Amino acid sequence: MQKLLRFAIMILCLLLTFESECQIYNSMKSDTLVLKLDSIESIFLQRNLVLLAQRYNIDAQKALVEQAKLFPNPNLNFGTTLYQTATKQFFPIGKTGEVSAGLSQVILLAGKHNKQVRIATTNATISEYQFYDLLRTLKHTLRTDFFNIHFLLQSANVYDREIAALQQVTDAFALQKGKGYISEKEVIRIKAQLYNLQTEYNDLKLQLDDVQSELRLLMQSHNTVVVPIVDEEAIKALNPEKYPLGVILDSAYNTRPDLKIARLNSDLSSQNYHLQKAMAVPDVSIQLGYDQQGSYINNLTTLGFGIDLPFLNRNQGNIKSAKAMIKLNQATFDATRANVDEQIYSTLKKAIENDKLLKSRDASFEKDFSRLLSEVLKNYEVRNINLLDFLDFYDSYKQNSLQINSIKFNRVSAFEDLNFYTGIEYLKN
Repeated sequence: MQKLLRFAIMILCLLLTFESECQIYNSMKSDTLVLKLDSIESIFLQRNLVLLAQRYNIDAQKALVEQAKLFPNPNLNFGTTLYQTATKQFFPIGKTGEVSAGLSQVILLAGKHNKQVRIATTNATISEYQFYDLLRTLKHTLRTDFFNIHFLLQSANVYDREIAALQQVTDAFALQKGKGYISEKEVIRIKAQLYNLQTEYNDLKLQLDDVQSELRLLMQSHNTVVVPIVDEEAIKALNPEKYPLGVILDSAYNTRPDLKIARLNSDLSSQNYHLQKAMAVPDVSIQLGYDQQGSYINNLTTLGFGIDLPFLNRNQGNIKSAKAMIKLNQATFDATRANVDEQIYSTLKKAIENDKLLKSRDASFEKDFSRLLSEVLKNYEVRNINLLDFLDFYDSYKQNSLQINSIKFNRVSAFEDLNFYTGIEYLKN
């Protein structure tokens, strides 16, 4: 009886442990989010930590503008006697003591203050455009991943259908094993094709997992799987030649944050050059002093000024460096603009070619192929077609479907590149 009781308790513990593990597994399972592009972008804008960090940088740079507007503090100094030997007193006050004080204020000359404010303001503006450039880059990655996942899932459906069909055939072969209806060579050939498809499918799922991981990181939405809802009609209606080249270039020149940053860096170097020239001019210090009885008369009040003599250091090195930086940043701006032109020409050509390639294919071909897929399986099962024809059709269907999905993704990716490089939304949410 005791052995039976111990056995029952052990079984109960095992069941409780199994239930607990199941709960842990279920808690680790990914949630599936079926989302449109605008919903994903909204989540991205609210949660992305990299964007949040860059926003803090904007606040930091704006605070430096406030700091640059402040003037130097006045300086106050005070002195008194520590010990009076005649009266043997510490810190004597009154007629037997000595007190001196001074007040000084630095006056910035040559417009240094305003020049420093302009530089701080330019840096703050650059930080804002750096935020927009980061936003633009991350958003491009987000949208590209969105469409990539969509077409990878379409390809995964192709593998699902073919693997299910071949699994159906192999199961039927297993029931007929030993009856002599099917040759062993044919069974092995079907299984080899099935295992090959499963291997390819696994590689595709790994690729899909990588893209899903990147999308989750951008959205800061962990433990989720995104299933995109794509407006196929909007994608079909895309036209790479919708806008003239001049309009595209003007849009890029006016909206590209990286181009604006390059222009502002050029302006910044010029502002710094003027500041360094101003730094060669010494500042004046106005001084007000008082001495109780340590001078030639009691209660002496003085007014004076101080200034550095610019004999040894006239800021020559910084001026030369700032002048060289003007040329460097101007060359960088010219290179950035040339790069913008080349990116637009290349991406527009790529979009046109991908658009023509997709539209040159017969639209009904893909539907006919999909319709015949199940018919071919039925005909093979009743032996109306042989093994080679069956496998050849299934392989052709797979290759064609994967190729179509690749062409569609390359086309929509090219339009996303145009969005990225030109600032024009060819494909709106």
